[in-house]
Amino acid sequence: MERGVGTPSGQGTRSNHTLVAEFKLQGFSEHPRLRLPLFSCFLSLYAVALGGNAVIIAVVSCSVNLRSPMYFFLCNLATMDIVCTSSVLPKVLVGLVFEENTISFPGCMAQLFFLLWSVSSELLLLTVMAYDRYVAICHPLHYSSRMSPLLCRALVTGVWAVCALNASVHTGLMVQLSFCGPNIITHFFCEIPPLLLLSCSSTLMNSVMTVLADAFFGVVNFLLTLASYGCIIASILRIRSAAGRRRAFSTCSSHLLVVSVYYSAVFCAYISPASSYGPERSKVSGVLYTTLSPSLNPIIYSLRNREVKHALRRLVPLSRH
Repeated sequence: MERGVGTPSGQGTRSNHTLVAEFKLQGFSEHPRLRLPLFSCFLSLYAVALGGNAVIIAVVSCSVNLRSPMYFFLCNLATMDIVCTSSVLPKVLVGLVFEENTISFPGCMAQLFFLLWSVSSELLLLTVMAYDRYVAICHPLHYSSRMSPLLCRALVTGVWAVCALNASVHTGLMVQLSFCGPNIITHFFCEIPPLLLLSCSSTLMNSVMTVLADAFFGVVNFLLTLASYGCIIASILRIRSAAGRRRAFSTCSSHLLVVSVYYSAVFCAYISPASSYGPERSKVSGVLYTTLSPSLNPIIYSLRNREVKHALRRLVPLSRH
């Protein structure tokens, strides 16, 4: 569907070019035989992501024993995961049920905003969580003073606010572009690289702001996270107890695994220039950070945690069986 746009009368020749009013999401239409298996897989992962993260939020909110900064950050991470997966997967499921999957221009911009908000928030929060673990392991005597409740609330508020501003800037710049040609997005959701390829106007400012955002949310935060875990591992190696080192390494390896998968997917989707955009590669990375990561985070970060299990048993008596 397109909407006509013309220059005001009295300004010489009249332009009759049209602007795209809706986009078609390609999704996984190139694999029609996999529609049913993919629908079952995405629906299962969506249920796990919603259920697991909702449980984390409920347990942390209702348990007095889970009042440490780590669980406060986990609660916010679970909220970000719900926003991320809910902004994408419902539309994916609709596209797998029906042959043609369209999304309006305002709907595409709304999806882009919430996706950028949640993805950038998670990248920033992973850095905050890495710093929290660094203080807890490397400076345990100063942990309560450095990670005070006031500071933790300020950090989380700053994460949400900064990332909302980042999403607003990118969405606002995207709204200013003209889309007057093909309207098929070679992805299963609205993302910056495929949208820039469809624009018939200059995308220089969008590309510059994308590079700046990638440098801050991707590269800088990734290096800070690596630095924190590098100090953590160095501190763990100084532990005399072999059992203590194994437990600590197990926890760090789980965290580093999630960080590695998440950053790899985001780098693959956003760091590469739009000119080298590959639909299949981008779809795989999109599944990783919008579907798989939100499903795994509750398990890796919390549901394997003994304190969370005990809190869950106290809140839900049936879970004891």
